[in-house]
Amino acid sequence: MIETTFEPGLLGQHCWLELASGERISLATDRWRSTPSPGDELLLRHCVGPTLDIGCGPGRLTAALTERGVIALGTDISPVAVRLTREAGAVAIRRDVFARQPGEGRWQHTLLADGNIGIGGNPVRLLARVRNLLHGSGSALVEIDPPGTGLRHGRVRVSTGTAPQGRWFDWAWLGADAVAATARRAGLTPKWIRSAGDRWFTELVAS
Repeated sequence: MIETTFEPGLLGQHCWLELASGERISLATDRWRSTPSPGDELLLRHCVGPTLDIGCGPGRLTAALTERGVIALGTDISPVAVRLTREAGAVAIRRDVFARQPGEGRWQHTLLADGNIGIGGNPVRLLARVRNLLHGSGSALVEIDPPGTGLRHGRVRVSTGTAPQGRWFDWAWLGADAVAATARRAGLTPKWIRSAGDRWFTELVAS
């Protein structure tokens, strides 16, 4: 398991993704530890059965589902994320999404929020993995980028503006306009694509 580099953000520090080109993409670290936003509520309303929160971070969504009586499990490669999720009153384990998961093939929903569609730098591979985690009638609820941004891949590192910087790793961004084609390659299809607040989301089901 490769150690994550998101811990500064998990602990509330402002940070961003730095691309090899020098571009910086700010991370919404304030949202990670806040109460659910309107966009979060859109995701939460669609979680009506057992839900696996992939890359759960500090656990705001896992905890919100737990409080609402929905069975939920957070999974993250960061021990800090797992600790924070448990402190929030939810259940979490330290596990890579591509490793064996509890309830494999029986989850009603999976969550990929806060840009976690970028995990591993290959959304097709990630969504294919998610499809295998779901029950046949289940769905993946995914936060995406706005229309017109397409599918992007790149090497990034987490930066806080202080040295030393984090390690480089592969990441990706999936825009609403590229969802259908990307999902299709993973055996999924969008049930809906919509915005809430200033964020975009989709629900994917088996083709």
